[in-house]
Amino acid sequence: MSGSVGELRLGTRGSRLALWQAHTVAARIEGAGGPPCRLVIIKTSGDRLQQAPLSAVGAKRLFVKEIEEALIGNEIDLAVHSSKDMPAEPVQGLDVAAVLPREDPRDVVVLSAGRSGPIDSVAGLVSIVGRTPRFATGSVRRVAQLRRLLPGASFEGIRGNLDTRVRQLDEGRYDALVLAAAGLRRLGFESRISFALPFEACVPAPGQGIVAVEIRADDNRTRAAVERINDVQGADALVAERELVRALGGGCQTPVGAVASVGEDGMMDLTAAVISLDGTRILRTTVRGPRADGKTLGARAAEQLFTQGAEEILADARRTWEKRSATH
Repeated sequence: MSGSVGELRLGTRGSRLALWQAHTVAARIEGAGGPPCRLVIIKTSGDRLQQAPLSAVGAKRLFVKEIEEALIGNEIDLAVHSSKDMPAEPVQGLDVAAVLPREDPRDVVVLSAGRSGPIDSVAGLVSIVGRTPRFATGSVRRVAQLRRLLPGASFEGIRGNLDTRVRQLDEGRYDALVLAAAGLRRLGFESRISFALPFEACVPAPGQGIVAVEIRADDNRTRAAVERINDVQGADALVAERELVRALGGGCQTPVGAVASVGEDGMMDLTAAVISLDGTRILRTTVRGPRADGKTLGARAAEQLFTQGAEEILADARRTWEKRSATH
């Protein structure tokens, strides 16, 4: 596959959110004086396994593998990903060359159409959904943390695009969805957000809200075009969060949360958590340092979590996933 002279071939998944991300990256590159981009839609393993829960099929590179292979094989020039789908261990020969400015990284609760409305506290959420609500989410990290807030709640896995999930909610299959604020905002569903979970209640997934642009490490032409749109603060935050996950040995479906916040003084606060799958144990830490020292902060946060006993929680989680995978 070869592109027209001057254009860049941009690889992306075909979901509505993925296409929003891809079109946004393409528009920003061209708006910054770079070449036009032609979108190449690539179906990933995650797209083909829509009915299987992520915790059963395993999520390592599930939504990026085929796109990265196309990048390595020179079938595309750049790839656009939701960074939380990317493994913490970098792929040899590939680089994250840019990220877009971060959208709201929080997890949010979406209630059915007849019950929606702003909620300002966990207590307010409980008063509306009751003490035994049915939550739908595809994330073990969210489930582990929400079990602590709502011990009587039940949780069901859910897959599919955003429109499908919201429709199923409004049909009464669940009492609430728990989703990333970023996707809802980007696709025009912001008005459906009933409650944004504070970091104290639910630490987001590493990389949540950040769109990453990946290129071949030796492709200087594409790098020059892509670096024009890089958001430095978002890139530094992503480095810290990915390093934490790498140091912990975790993956996309590990019960690990992390969010880095960059202040105007150039300092970064990295909040991280490891949660047992049943929600009975949560280890948290916050480290602070210069924004440019993201790798050091990630490694330091991981070390503090290991000191608190994170290895035992993560080992239990790995054993659970291995059993689930063996039965599917």
